[in-house]
Amino acid sequence: MIEFIDVRKEYSDVSALDEVSFRIEDGEFVFIIGHSGAGKTTLTKLLLLQEKISSGAIVVNGTDITKLPERSIPYYRRTIGTVFQDFRLFKDKTAYENVAFAMRAVGTPGKEIRTRVPALLKIVSMEDKAKHFPSELSGGEQQRIALARALANNPDIIIADEPTGNIDPSMSKVIMNMLLKINQKLKKTVIVVTHDNSFIDLLGQRVITIKNGRVASDIPATSKEACDE
Repeated sequence: MIEFIDVRKEYSDVSALDEVSFRIEDGEFVFIIGHSGAGKTTLTKLLLLQEKISSGAIVVNGTDITKLPERSIPYYRRTIGTVFQDFRLFKDKTAYENVAFAMRAVGTPGKEIRTRVPALLKIVSMEDKAKHFPSELSGGEQQRIALARALANNPDIIIADEPTGNIDPSMSKVIMNMLLKINQKLKKTVIVVTHDNSFIDLLGQRVITIKNGRVASDIPATSKEACDE
């Protein structure tokens, strides 16, 4: 469970978030939308503890994460898998190596890596591109590898920050469907932060709209179906 309670974030004299409150239950799929500068990125940074709140509380699985000691933050971040607009893959590593690196970084045994990485690549339909470097992959394929990497350490939460920003519309639909299937089949909480409204009606999931640093609306899910590929 993720809960923002009267969260404020101020930069000098500018208020990025103002008394933001909402709750996301385990296993939900939620869009957080809004125009550029609305406060979406700030919200993501606060959840990842990349920024500190000015006031309020953020509770994740019963713990106010804003009060975590510094030494606990890396362990907390392992519970979240993040997918970015710019993919952030290592250019000198293959698809397999990019996913494996995330596991090696937390001390996963080699035997488990050799078993788990192919399974993750299969989830995102990239098992046949395991030996390819990012430069040999399309934008959509790179994003699928980034998604597999986000799943590498079996996180509870997936945050996708503008995941379709650098890929074409047809591949954007594939990525959105994969995120929905990960939510449904792997029972992950999925948060998609975006200014692109084109898939929202198709997927029928909950939509939280941020406007001028406030929650402007919170519309519940209407469907659990993937959009046509």
